[in-house]
Amino acid sequence: MEDVAVIEDPAAAEASLDPMRARLLAELTEPNSATMLAAKVGLPRQKVNYHLKTLERHGLVELVEERRKGNVNERVMRATAAAFVISPAALASVAPDPSRAPDRLSARWLLALAAQLVRDVGTLIVGASQARKKLATFAVDGRVRFASAADRAAFAEELSAAVAALVSKYHDDSAEGGREHRLVVAVHPAVPRTADPEER
Repeated sequence: MEDVAVIEDPAAAEASLDPMRARLLAELTEPNSATMLAAKVGLPRQKVNYHLKTLERHGLVELVEERRKGNVNERVMRATAAAFVISPAALASVAPDPSRAPDRLSARWLLALAAQLVRDVGTLIVGASQARKKLATFAVDGRVRFASAADRAAFAEELSAAVAALVSKYHDDSAEGGREHRLVVAVHPAVPRTADPEER
């Protein structure tokens, strides 16, 4: 079982978004049969089997083992990942495109960049998994508290200059066999983890 799987197929995304199937996926971080799941989610076993077959068809659950119970073969299933992320590629025709309105100060542009990041890294994860290779990435996550809007603006300017200097130092167009990497740096107000919708 993978830690995180990326859903790129629109039909798989639709299947995972059904509330009952999402609940079954959550229950299937540990192997379970339709009979055991039926008792947990309050549905008839046949209905659970229907949902499991749909999830299996889209590669979201997998067979762990088959057990004979009386006259019935009981299938024990497990989710293919502990968590799932739906890539914007699943909604390609309506996915945000950061090239449409590049504005460093726009929250919507930041969201479009983040969507592109999810899509690109998702594609890389899928490819690396299929090739059974590791994927080299790097991320920094931190929090900073600004005393004023002026400090925030000054921070953004310094950060931009520092990043530009690093890119200028290490970027080499003529490097034979070199590989281009994408760099995204974002600053946005932190959302309290326990915030209710009004606070947000």
